[in-house]
Amino acid sequence: MTDTREIPDVLRLPLPSLNGQTEAQVRGHTCVWCGTHLGLADPAAVDLGERRHRRLDGRYSTFPRGCRPCVYDAALGHLHTHALGCAGCREGEEKGGHCDKVRALARLMKEYAR
Repeated sequence: MTDTREIPDVLRLPLPSLNGQTEAQVRGHTCVWCGTHLGLADPAAVDLGERRHRRLDGRYSTFPRGCRPCVYDAALGHLHTHALGCAGCREGEEKGGHCDKVRALARLMKEYAR
């Protein structure tokens, strides 16, 4: 069964540039990070949410998906990047906690742990 839940906007994971991605990656048929095939009923598929893009003649949408291991790795990288630049995390660390985004990313990682 495919994981049809979409990752909440607050946790939008940074994706690789569209430049160099295959049509299958842009359409969500393969993982945007590693290119692993993701079938329609693939339990390893994670919906990364609609992404809107602008081009000269208007807008278009992509519907990326990732495999569970790559989503975990992306969440870990995003967590580290966020925590280093977040004043709330730095202040919270002194008090034994982090901001809501870090806690949500940690939950996401736990859900997609290998």
